[in-house]
Amino acid sequence: MPTDHIRYDLLAQEALRGVVHRVLSDVARNGLPGEHHLYITFDTRAPGLKISDRLKSEHPEEMTIVLQHQFWDLTVSDQGFEVGLSFKGIPERLVVPLAAIKGFFDPSVQFGLQFETLADKEAEATPAESKEQKRRTSAPSGAVVAESKPQPPVQSPQEAGKPEPQPPAAGGQVVRFDRFRKK
Repeated sequence: MPTDHIRYDLLAQEALRGVVHRVLSDVARNGLPGEHHLYITFDTRAPGLKISDRLKSEHPEEMTIVLQHQFWDLTVSDQGFEVGLSFKGIPERLVVPLAAIKGFFDPSVQFGLQFETLADKEAEATPAESKEQKRRTSAPSGAVVAESKPQPPVQSPQEAGKPEPQPPAAGGQVVRFDRFRKK
């Protein structure tokens, strides 16, 4: 297989994180429109992430937050976002780098993105795989690979009575970029 010197995987990764950045920036500026609400899953071990020790001990690997009705002071920078949320009645301020985000899902319109870290990829690899197969399927150290199959996040205890949002059907929808070009 030829070597990808352009690194399309990293370019796609950057573009998809740009979608998350754009949505969060719009929400920070204008609030959530209509019935939209956002589930954001992130790696709690990621560099630059700032959460309380209490939350870190409760969520040692990953955590999912919901931006819907009760969040405040959402600010977005080129590196990530900060938001105020309440956990078990205790207000917290979270600082989340964009690179720490593992999943982004808006169940109101069945839109989702899942970002898989290199560590996750290696954990899935079977011992029978050759080094060449791993080299072709793995991104460089520290990089993440975006996948198009969204996973619905785990519901919080407050939402246990609500119906669980369903992810889009397998296979997804093909979008032609020509539709969006100005003519």
